[in-house]
Amino acid sequence: MKQKLIALDLDGTTLDAKSMLTNRTKLVLERAKQAGHIISIVTGRPYRISANYYDELHLKTPMINFNGALGHIPHHHWKKEYQKTFSREVVISLLENKSKLGIQVIAAEAKDTILIDQPQNFRSEFFPTAVSKQQLLTKDNLKNDPAAATLLINKENETTTATWIKENFGSEVEVGIWGGPAPIIELEPCGISKAFGLEYLAHSYQISRKNIIAFGDEHNDQEMIEYAGIGIAMKNGTDQIKSIADDITKFDNQHDGMADYLENYLQLAK
Repeated sequence: MKQKLIALDLDGTTLDAKSMLTNRTKLVLERAKQAGHIISIVTGRPYRISANYYDELHLKTPMINFNGALGHIPHHHWKKEYQKTFSREVVISLLENKSKLGIQVIAAEAKDTILIDQPQNFRSEFFPTAVSKQQLLTKDNLKNDPAAATLLINKENETTTATWIKENFGSEVEVGIWGGPAPIIELEPCGISKAFGLEYLAHSYQISRKNIIAFGDEHNDQEMIEYAGIGIAMKNGTDQIKSIADDITKFDNQHDGMADYLENYLQLAK
């Protein structure tokens, strides 16, 4: 079979409901690598909470973080590494309007840095549980433009806050609302999506779009699903993602849906 570039979203796709990699997922992806295919993680997660999955899968390929804003090879210098950013003034404005917008927590990040405006008792997988004085998000500490920002907001403010950001900074950032139970808004540089990162990888490997397979389940996977030659929605994916995908997995992420589909499609079963 012609070499494929396989793009994998993490949450709700490659990871199960407990944010773990199952043994079957690891086995199928290892067989895909051995068959000569290129496996790449393409995630909205920052590098700090995705590197462990990259290492567990023993990958050596580039990884895309922040929904396309960062492309790099973990633990290695890659001459094609890139990072896209937006103006720090966006985050400063959000800090100044935090109460009005119903924002509980703001994190601003780049590849190796995170600044967070964090209540003492806040706990989440997506935010660090402890920060140093230097990591406190303030106007003075935010010296560089971020690649991404993540906002935890009051549920009732979700839509109005997203609209406010678009109206004030629509030329600077992309605004995404998470589909899960946590009311979170994520910001990336304007024009950046997972498709941007996927296209960058495809050009780097000189692989045509028809030989790209992408798996996803949420709103931030849409452009990637549409860009890929074969865009696959997870059974547990949103109705919107399913409506634009070329195919849908037979099983959800809790039952190895991605691994099952890939094993059959690439004829990897032994």
